[in-house]
Order: sequence, then C-alpha cells, then structure tokens
Amino acid sequence: MSRGEIKNLEYIAREIRRDVIKTARDCAEGVHIGGSLSLAEVYAVLFFSAAKLDPNKPNWADRDRIILSKGHGNVGFAAAMARRGFFPLEELENFDQLNAMLSMHVDKHRMPGVEISSGSLGHGLPIAVGAALGGKLDQAKWQVYCILGDGEMMEGSNWEALMSGAHYKLDNLTAIIDRNRYCIDGSTEEVMSLEPLADKLRDFGWQLIEVDGNDVEQLLDAFSRVHDASKPKLILANTIKGKGVSFLEGKASSHFAQFTSEDAARALAEVG
Repeated sequence: MSRGEIKNLEYIAREIRRDVIKTARDCAEGVHIGGSLSLAEVYAVLFFSAAKLDPNKPNWADRDRIILSKGHGNVGFAAAMARRGFFPLEELENFDQLNAMLSMHVDKHRMPGVEISSGSLGHGLPIAVGAALGGKLDQAKWQVYCILGDGEMMEGSNWEALMSGAHYKLDNLTAIIDRNRYCIDGSTEEVMSLEPLADKLRDFGWQLIEVDGNDVEQLLDAFSRVHDASKPKLILANTIKGKGVSFLEGKASSHFAQFTSEDAARALAEVG
C-alpha cells in the first residue's frame, strides 16, 4: 500500500477510538472501552482493507465473513461498521438504549452485516471453524475472519476449535487474537496463564504470525500473507488495553468504564 493509504487507515483507527470515547461519555451505563481501544487498528485494517465486503449488500453471498467472538468489543466494532457504511454513525448516539440497533454485545438480529450474536465467550471460533468448513465444502471463494480476546483463550472450546481448524486444513480461515494481556479480573497471566501462547498456537498446527496489533503496516502485512495451503492462519496481535488514553493504558480497570465530560475531553485530546 502507498504511504497515503496507510495514513488513511491510521486516521480511521484514530476516528474509531474517538467514537469509542464519545460513546463511553454518552452511554448512561458505560461501555467496554479498553478492549475496543486496543482493537482499533485491527478493525480499521480488516474492514477497510483486508475483508471483501459490500455495505450496500450486507448479505451478499460472496462476502467475507467477519465473526466477533469477543462480543464485548462491540462499541469499536460498531464504529468501524458505521464508518464502513453499514449503518449511520449516528446510531452510536443510542448505544445500548432500549430497542436501539446497537447493544452492549454484538447482536445479528439488530445490526446489518453481523454474522453471529456473541458475548458469552468461547463460541466465536468454533462457529468460524464451521463456517470455514462449509465454505470449503461448497468451494466458495470467501474467507472467514474471527476476532478473539486473549481472556477467552481460557475457554476449552477455543482449543477444540484450534484442533478442528488444523485437522480440516482450513486455509480459508484467519483468527485474530487481541493479546492485550488483560481480562475483566486482571492480568491474564495472573488469572490463568496463557504463555507461551505463540508456541502453543503453532503446536496446534496453525500458521502463526505475531505482530504489533497497534501498527497498521504490520497488520497489513499479516493479513496479506499467503496462506499455507495446509493450515488456517492466526494473527497474534500484541496490543495495549486502553490504547491511546494514558490513564487507561495497560489497566484492567479500562475493561468497562463510563467517562465524565472531563475524562472524555482529556481522552479525545490525547487521541488527537
């Protein structure tokens, strides 16, 4: 990609962060903010570069399937989808209100372009494996992308899905793990150690690409790498929880928060 195109994706990631901050200010109950801030670059690259999508035809048969297993990352996910054109950005103003399109966890019955409802962790990757297997059987050209949080890697269902993906040689499947090292209860390594995570994922037979998940250029390279024809691909995206907001970065307390007007103004100034 040209430098201008890379800069545009960085700009989109910054705008997604601003959308998340504004929603955390305006939503009466607060939002899951830290994990959406950590995923801003992943959302920008996936929705605006890597995935084949048509916002005007959200159910287009040849679309790539994007599955948000980490359902509580919905505020950033929704911001990315709105900016891609699936629905008006103004829908974020009603986030998690009664009968609103956008809820705290992603809901396929309300949001156009959403593949599955999620929120209870550990379900997205098994569904993604099933979708990819179905695509292979149908000889379809579309790809499946699944976004997971590292906290949900404590779920045994994900490790069963990893085995299945490798067993069926699903080279039409890419999983992305948001490795921000925090879950709702604290550091993942204190709650339930995952390390050495990269080695484990390789040992399960996936094509492992480890990157700085807050670096657009590294993500572009990871998404564009040709699949090993015998393996599914997994991007281990090392990120910072609460990325871009100094008083949230690397803190478990950023998992769910509501901003005062003063907090939001400070955060928006830092994001730029």
